[in-house]
Amino acid sequence: MNLFRSPSLSLLGAAAAALAFHAPARGDDDAVELPAVVVTTSHAQQPLVVSADPRAPAQPVPAHDGADVLKSIPGFSVIRKGGADGDPVLRGLAGSRLGIQIDGEHIFGGCGNRMDPPTAYVFPAAYDRITVIKGPQSVLHGPGNSAGVVLFERDHARLDAPTASLFGSATVASFGRFDLAADAQVGRPEVQARVTGTSTRADDYADGTGRDVHSAYERWSANASVAWTPDDRTFLEFATARSDGEAAYADRTMDGVLFDRENYGLRFKRTALSPLVAAVEARAYYNYVDHVMDNYSLRPFVASMMMPGRAVSNPDRLTTGALAQIELTPQEAIRVTAGFDTQRNVHTVRSTGNETTDPYAAKARVRDAKFAQVGAFAEAAWTFAAGRRLYAGARVDRWEVTDSRSAVAISMMSTAPNPRAGQTRTSDLASGFIRAEHDLAAGQGTLFAGFGRSQRFPDYWELIKNESGASVTAFGTRPETTNQFDAGVILRRGAFDVTVSVFAAAIDDFILVQSGVIKPAGMMGTRAAVITRNIDATTRGGEAGVVWRPAPGWRADVSLAYVHGDNETDARPLAQLPPLETRLALAYEQPRWSAGALVRLAADQDRVAVNQGNIVGQDLGPSDGFAVTSLHASWKPTARTRVSAGVDNIFDETYAEHISRAGAAVSGFAQTTRVNEPGRNLWVQVQVKY
Repeated sequence: MNLFRSPSLSLLGAAAAALAFHAPARGDDDAVELPAVVVTTSHAQQPLVVSADPRAPAQPVPAHDGADVLKSIPGFSVIRKGGADGDPVLRGLAGSRLGIQIDGEHIFGGCGNRMDPPTAYVFPAAYDRITVIKGPQSVLHGPGNSAGVVLFERDHARLDAPTASLFGSATVASFGRFDLAADAQVGRPEVQARVTGTSTRADDYADGTGRDVHSAYERWSANASVAWTPDDRTFLEFATARSDGEAAYADRTMDGVLFDRENYGLRFKRTALSPLVAAVEARAYYNYVDHVMDNYSLRPFVASMMMPGRAVSNPDRLTTGALAQIELTPQEAIRVTAGFDTQRNVHTVRSTGNETTDPYAAKARVRDAKFAQVGAFAEAAWTFAAGRRLYAGARVDRWEVTDSRSAVAISMMSTAPNPRAGQTRTSDLASGFIRAEHDLAAGQGTLFAGFGRSQRFPDYWELIKNESGASVTAFGTRPETTNQFDAGVILRRGAFDVTVSVFAAAIDDFILVQSGVIKPAGMMGTRAAVITRNIDATTRGGEAGVVWRPAPGWRADVSLAYVHGDNETDARPLAQLPPLETRLALAYEQPRWSAGALVRLAADQDRVAVNQGNIVGQDLGPSDGFAVTSLHASWKPTARTRVSAGVDNIFDETYAEHISRAGAAVSGFAQTTRVNEPGRNLWVQVQVKY
């Protein structure tokens, strides 16, 4: 297999390495700002919370979108569709069960088949920090986050003095991968401005046998913000963002040719108003996504019975939202955060079966759904004794959704009247949690246990996109209720750091998506439909990690993640659950360089429910386990420059994740059961910070 697809990629790698020697540097005795470490696994440093640096070099190859960057956190999986825009899965739960916030804002994709999940609009290098809260253990970040919530965040702080800074990175890799990112900030204590830009592209990759996978993509983003900070207690910021791209998919008959996002956000925060009022904060945002997919721009056009012409679909979604909250300190040991949040989103679509004679852009957009939510929440932290804390929170949400469809598409060629046309339904939902934490003596760790309840309203894909068992619409699908117990320990004993987190959940009215359901088709006999239905389910599992530092500079890291689920209604396994997974990492680290290896092992998965799953995908059948070995190294030629390199899948293993989309028939490409993962992949990344 050709490791580098073009000679220019090798030259780019050499050029990128050479850049490192031209970066201005401080003296050798100054503070080193870029550690010479390649990240392979991220562990919790506090109960149920994992933080990660989205800019740190990581193995596998540094991420280019929001789903990829989560792979190094135990408990996460990614459902592959091609080279970009995979769907993240936490503890076997995907879609709207896993909340995604971008700097405090919600964004929802437009594609009815999840071509553009929220993480497709996340460019990791544009953010300072990723925070993951596992389970229903916070009510501050919007409704329905039963699996947890992922926060992509930027730092917001007043500058201490006039400052100008620049962060830049370049990544080159096999299969034509080339990424650039730059983040510039300038300002003084009273005012500051920040501009961030990213660009990434890749050709089709090849799996371990050398078979090309339809997976090429190009993406770019631009973010800009200006902030007014007249004193240490006041922060007012206006931010805007634009991004776009295109992506080829190996799991379907169409590709994404437009992912246009437009964003505006306003944020105000004031702290230390009084001994009682620690802070007040208000936010408002606007997110518009315009998405186009077709069957001819990124692949050879092949007429079929389902798509005889050049077909185009153009959904869009406008999401607006706001938040207002206050932080109170009624006592030194008590902190309370309370407030309101709201979001509204409108989804429309226009399409054509023959772009040549009936262009989609000449058509009017037709609204099919409108969602609105308003919620009130309160969360408190109480240190009731030395090293002992109690956290609790509750929220109530009112949902309203209107089904605007006059007809329902039951195939590419036919529709049926919508029995719920123009109807509006509302739901009042309640969520909450309580958690206790106990610090061990001498700072040696923390024990924790908590219980959370989350009620989740059905999302667009569950409610509007699919049918039900008895109707052509699933508009009557009931909300989902998760009751979950979490417990664990974080230990720090000499050369060892140990983290263990376990959970058990009972999910009432779990919203199951099932494909291949046979339904009547009038005069044509029968047809296969995708339906949404409610079941009862249970899940249990957890994550564990051990870090061992046997000698100065040496670090061994072992992590394990497992989830087991049952569909209690059908008396069969719950679908779309990943197998047992283990990561073994060994590294030697010095202040200026590091080197190491990573072995990722996944077990067989034979607990399946074929054709059942979620809005992202359904089980395809049992899968084989695999072992993938990778190597990495990093070097700091100067205090502000870092060069990292790696070889992923060094033995060119041919494998696919268990929870993966099914491979589709794409002209010129071999069809596989699942979308196979990339084969051997060499990468080099250079980062410079001024």
